[in-house]
Amino acid sequence: MTSVIDMSTDSPYALSHLDALESEAVHIFREVAGEFERPVILFSGGKDSILMLHLALKAFAPAAVPFSLMHVDTGHNFPEVLDFRDRTVEQHNLRLYVASVQEYIDAGKLRERPDGTRNPLQTVPLTEAIQQHRFDAVFGGGRRDEEKARAKERVFSLRDEFSQWDPRRQRPELWQLYNGRHAPGEHVRVFPLSNWTELDVWQYIAREQIELPAIYFAHEREVFQRNGMWLTAGDWGGPKDGERIEKRQVRYRTVGDMSCTGAVDSTADTLEAVITEIAASRLTERGATRADDKLSEAAMEDRKREGYF
Repeated sequence: MTSVIDMSTDSPYALSHLDALESEAVHIFREVAGEFERPVILFSGGKDSILMLHLALKAFAPAAVPFSLMHVDTGHNFPEVLDFRDRTVEQHNLRLYVASVQEYIDAGKLRERPDGTRNPLQTVPLTEAIQQHRFDAVFGGGRRDEEKARAKERVFSLRDEFSQWDPRRQRPELWQLYNGRHAPGEHVRVFPLSNWTELDVWQYIAREQIELPAIYFAHEREVFQRNGMWLTAGDWGGPKDGERIEKRQVRYRTVGDMSCTGAVDSTADTLEAVITEIAASRLTERGATRADDKLSEAAMEDRKREGYF
């Protein structure tokens, strides 16, 4: 007699949506470990990279994570996020490669932008570090809900020998079957969080009690307004004449370069309050707080074609 497992929502065998997302991500990490020789995880100390590392630790426990970490440091990163990055690397005894935008500027390989932001300048250090260390799979924390260009991306996204992205070379991924084939010099960008939303990320962080930098929770901060966003004052080029610094209760939904990442007015100082706030929001985190995505309608897609994440 054939037994039937009850998979209804009341069944003890049913997975919650967070369990399903976790299972998918764990499968992706293990698939990469089996298919590639030199994978690396992009790790900035931001919430999505912290979540990726947490999932990687789960995927290979009790063994160590078989990947190194890499961060492209613009020189304009939030100090508290960099401190968190370094503490996490030390805690888990991981190897961290740092590609420095400042070193490229000092060497004359890159020039400062008139607007002061260095986020678009990350592409060259990133792609050259990938080539230098011969990484053949690079994990990124991009999610499809963030931005329309990222919604086009597959979980395994092929990059050519110049690290460029061509949407026409995307491969089908039916039944969670991933094709990691690549020619010498090419590599694959891997997005284990593709199917997560911002709300999923925060609900999972709350469930797993994952530690985050305090910058993600409401705190008092000196900021000034530019183009409708609250930016942190700093030596990157802000504020300019006529831009007034004031203290406000804010938090950050996403964290990148100080020169292009805006804070939002918020009183959400706990995980539960952040989740409630996000559930009521009608703007994506990048749409609300990332100036570099507002440069043009196709800003993100243009950068992705050049090698950016």
